[in-house]
Amino acid sequence: MEIREASADDWPGIWSVMEPVIRAGETYTWDPATPQEDLRRAWLHEPGGRSRTLVAVLDGEVVGTADLHPNYGGGAADVANAGFMVATGHQGRGIARALAERTLADARELGFRAMVFNAVVASNTRAVALWLSLGFTILGTVPDAFRLPDGTRVGLHVMHRSLVTDGG
Repeated sequence: MEIREASADDWPGIWSVMEPVIRAGETYTWDPATPQEDLRRAWLHEPGGRSRTLVAVLDGEVVGTADLHPNYGGGAADVANAGFMVATGHQGRGIARALAERTLADARELGFRAMVFNAVVASNTRAVALWLSLGFTILGTVPDAFRLPDGTRVGLHVMHRSLVTDGG
């Protein structure tokens, strides 16, 4: 598997990963009816700067994608945020972990001092377990903040990890 920065030419493959995830409405806070072009503008970053879009490619097919960008601006611009999606049928193969490890390395390289996930759906237990295994902690949970498609309400975790090792 190759993990690399995405280009505009990768969008059809990225969309094939994203669309079923977004439309399912189970793990992302985007409205499942969000138009493709809006999602493209939000996810696919131009090269350079402190934002990056990655793709995981296996046998010529995009099987995963990640979006790295500043979570805040101004004096808090050194805190990163990221999103991850893996193609249906490819979960459980280490793709999300490989994307996460690369994203954490890229975030350090880009000068970020921490990464925060603002809204990890609590029922997304595979993602929560992955982030915990990569050193993230749950800072808190907003109770009943996310409505699953069946109407069930679950919490949203705020998760954090430092990217500095010198304590500074």
